[in-house]
Amino acid sequence: MSRPLGQTGFSLGPIAFGCGPVAGLLTIEGTAEHRRLQRDTVAEALDRGIGWFDTAAGYGAGWSETNLGRVLTELDAHHRVQVATKVRLTPADAVDYPAAIERSLRESLARLRRPRVTLLQLHNAITPTPDELPTSVSVDDVLRPGGILDGLEQVRRLGLTDLIGLTGLGDPAALQQVVETGRFQTIQLPINALLLASPPEGRSPVGEVAVDALVPRCARLGMGVFGIRVYAGGALLLAPPSPYTHVTKFFTLATYERDLAWARQWVAGRPAGMTLPEFTIGAVLNHPGVSAAIVGFGKPGEIGEALGVSSLPKSGGGV
Repeated sequence: MSRPLGQTGFSLGPIAFGCGPVAGLLTIEGTAEHRRLQRDTVAEALDRGIGWFDTAAGYGAGWSETNLGRVLTELDAHHRVQVATKVRLTPADAVDYPAAIERSLRESLARLRRPRVTLLQLHNAITPTPDELPTSVSVDDVLRPGGILDGLEQVRRLGLTDLIGLTGLGDPAALQQVVETGRFQTIQLPINALLLASPPEGRSPVGEVAVDALVPRCARLGMGVFGIRVYAGGALLLAPPSPYTHVTKFFTLATYERDLAWARQWVAGRPAGMTLPEFTIGAVLNHPGVSAAIVGFGKPGEIGEALGVSSLPKSGGGV
């Protein structure tokens, strides 16, 4: 069942294919056997109607984009899908943000084997001043003339992306200030059953923001909202932490252990016969204003369980 991506004019199914490092399917070069697994998993997703793929230049130092581009080419599926990618900027890029964004996106397009993407997202968190969180940029970095937003809009004018979006991490007031410009078309936010039940209070160590405070603002502005970390890095599946969780400076092992402690209590209340993926993704997709959940898959068999929520009613509109 198709759902509107806010008021962007695009629509997508309730589940998008996440190509990030927690599942790890696409973020390594891999052996021939692993490359077959990549192809089989993407093929299964396509066969089941998943047509939105979310990747990033920083996922596996470019391997996610490279592998996704190769697999879509092998399957002759580029015309069947929408692809979103991201740019993460460094302090050195502040000299000329527009040039850095265009350079990063053109490198992403080469790896993806595509002339354009549907969506380019800022991958940095946003805080009042730079580097308050790992790799965070300031509101001024985003909004000043010649800043990040101008650079994102420039690549859109060049026809390299249809839409521009945000990663919704950082300081709540800073994010709201950027969202209220009305110049971004989408946002991806950590949204899962744990955060919905216990919204972060004060300053989150990883920059999580209260969904109920931000999503209504985004919906009012017609922004498409993606839920990310819908499994809380695997904690809501009661799974061991991903190898990536042991090394990342973003959603760290301490965050995973916090979420796992909550999850053990929360999942005990699921209805009999409902799988953990259905229970957890359903909580995200039933939240007003959410357009889709981005889910990472490691093998074909995981896709069917996630798609158990596909009969949910449309969302993504006003709240």
